[in-house]
Amino acid sequence: MFIDSHAHLDGKQFATDRDQVIARAREAGVETMVAIGNGDGPPELDAGILLAEKYPFLYATIGIHPHEARLADEAAYDEMAGLARHPKVIAWGEIGLDYYYDHSPRDVQKAVFSKQMELAAAAKLPIVIHCRPSDNSENAWDDCLAMIHDQWARHALGGILHCFTGNWPQARRALDMGFMISFAGNLTFPTAQQIRDAALEVPLDRVLIETDCPYLAPIPYRGKRNEPAFVLETARKLGELRGFAMEEIGERTSRNFYIFFKISEIAESKVPAR
Repeated sequence: MFIDSHAHLDGKQFATDRDQVIARAREAGVETMVAIGNGDGPPELDAGILLAEKYPFLYATIGIHPHEARLADEAAYDEMAGLARHPKVIAWGEIGLDYYYDHSPRDVQKAVFSKQMELAAAAKLPIVIHCRPSDNSENAWDDCLAMIHDQWARHALGGILHCFTGNWPQARRALDMGFMISFAGNLTFPTAQQIRDAALEVPLDRVLIETDCPYLAPIPYRGKRNEPAFVLETARKLGELRGFAMEEIGERTSRNFYIFFKISEIAESKVPAR
């Protein structure tokens, strides 16, 4: 039993074989996937929901990625407030800060991040965090964790640090604020020792695994399009680090997912027609 807790299944990279990709994941033992609903930014705010309505074993998120923060407006916020009530929406995200690409100005990223934390709190949804620092000394982690501390932690709704790339002290700060730490295929990369060091420290009951597909395919698929079936390689590497079989990591992280999101492991959601 495995769960891909973060997959961009709406991406154009899956336009020609999306059904087959999802079928391969199920055949590999991936029981549940989370369709991240950023799309290409407004107006594609229901990108994850459209997929979750089609497949009973998919859940969805909503949110505006920091890359598209410049596209956020009141109409988008109003639409997301409505979409947040959909029964397959389990989180708000991915949201946060990206100082690596700076596709949107940093002050705009911060304002949109802040607004979305406000909306997520009103909807009583946990948040999924994207945080990527620049290559120089300007560290998005400091700003991101400070904003979470100041504006989010008091709501006690927690969230996920998705595709974690930080260090153990940063992970610990997030854990103290009720967050789960999710590891992706870059855990397997030779240069990712900092991530592996953190993965050795995070309590196993606070760990999730993901693909972030179609990006960051793990070894031995590096350089190829990533897909949910490849989450097993992240489980395999995490198991090697922690001294567990891949299957045990799959079961433990799946249990963590169901407990955190308060989802029954047996019942499948039945979504009304749109």
